[in-house]
Amino acid sequence: MRRLSKWLVLSWLAVTAVGWAQEPTAVADSAVSDSIARPAPVTDLTARDRDNDHGHAIKLQWTLSADDGKGANSVLSYEIFRWEPYLLDTLRSVFQEIDRWHNLLVLSEEGSETRFIREVNARGDTVGFKLTDEQLEHRIDSLNLLGKRLEDELPAAFANYPNNGEWRQAGKTVAGTSTFVDEGTLNPSEKKYFPDDVDLHYKVEAVTADSDVRSEAVVTGPVQATDQWYNDKRTVVLIAVIIFTFLTLLFLNLARKGTDLYVRPLAGIEAVDEAIGRATEMGRPILYVLGLGSASDIATIASFTILGRVAKKVAEYQTDLLVPCYDPIVMSVAQEVVKSAFLDAGHPDAYNQDMVYFVTQSQFAYVAAVNGTMLRERPATNLYMGKFYAESLLLAETGALAGSIQMAGTDEIPQIPFFIVACDYTLIGEELFAASAYLGREPILLGSLKAQDYAKAIVIILVIIGLIGVNIGVHSDSLSWMNKLHEWIQAVE
Repeated sequence: MRRLSKWLVLSWLAVTAVGWAQEPTAVADSAVSDSIARPAPVTDLTARDRDNDHGHAIKLQWTLSADDGKGANSVLSYEIFRWEPYLLDTLRSVFQEIDRWHNLLVLSEEGSETRFIREVNARGDTVGFKLTDEQLEHRIDSLNLLGKRLEDELPAAFANYPNNGEWRQAGKTVAGTSTFVDEGTLNPSEKKYFPDDVDLHYKVEAVTADSDVRSEAVVTGPVQATDQWYNDKRTVVLIAVIIFTFLTLLFLNLARKGTDLYVRPLAGIEAVDEAIGRATEMGRPILYVLGLGSASDIATIASFTILGRVAKKVAEYQTDLLVPCYDPIVMSVAQEVVKSAFLDAGHPDAYNQDMVYFVTQSQFAYVAAVNGTMLRERPATNLYMGKFYAESLLLAETGALAGSIQMAGTDEIPQIPFFIVACDYTLIGEELFAASAYLGREPILLGSLKAQDYAKAIVIILVIIGLIGVNIGVHSDSLSWMNKLHEWIQAVE
């Protein structure tokens, strides 16, 4: 009995001690909450449509609360609310149901007359049911019609503010921030969606450390989100496209008229004739590698043009040509290119279809086969033109060991250093495309090449003018237009 009494006394003391320990904290929290005064509201709240977008975005701006960073300094954040009618919830539910049925349709098992559809219910059980395609289409079409009708009713529902709706949080910003962009989504089934061309209303509240203590709400509206068909921040791009198109058409027309358009000679291409002559003198073949690209790759297409020029010279000099191919479609195109080159050279009988052959589409197996050809045939000249990857150094090193003159060109920047150190001549980047224009003399290629050169010259001139405007114009009123040009370019960027 005494033990029970002692235990009860100790328990009472423990509970009392805990109560005493907690009571000051509760009192302190209450005191802190009571000590926070209601902050001053924001002022000059404005809302407008965000420019140069696809719509569904409103930009809000306000003057900070008098208690933000000064005054009572009690503002921690700002909460932004958008008023939405209840009809918008119904619209979201309809489109969510449409998405659900589309997903079920994708996952369903198609039968001869019906589809067996499986889905997981609210309890987590997998259930299945059968529907015909006609029933599925009818259900989805009905939902689409309902969604369209609700979308048509939305403008009137938003215009009915503040009836049949409620305020919902659109976002939150930290203290010291006076702007906010309410960016919605394009999908009506998502929570952040709000439509274009409807009257929107917003309110902003300054919030303290105690979320229940906040400023008076400041409301603005109505404002409408709209989409723009033209982005004026891309005016510079439009001007550049117009200039480049004009230059391309101009030089294309000149090239078609037979005007001699100057193209800077490339050392690697100038040495092709010499390399073919050397191979003829030594009685060794020429190895031409088109790379691992497909027939649709720009680098491979440029390589076809160079191959045509090489094949024509080979036909004139009666030299052997080897073209191992990684891709069967590339092989077919290369065969036609070489055949046409032999025909243009006046030696169609010298063409042998086995000059161009397929090896394999396994990267390193292809490299091993080509390296074996180098060591067996000992070609006098190796040309690597096209798209290359990790095999570039393996090919170039083997060719160097075989004592061949090597020329390479690729648009794969990481592989260029390997070609530079292991080959005699290297076409760097766009020089590969310039080489195809230089050799082929096709009007379209020449026109685009010259247009690019002039476009680069214009860019360089504009950069120089910009540098002058930044460094000199700031000290001269007569050159103030350069400052304005610089500011305009910065604003556009």
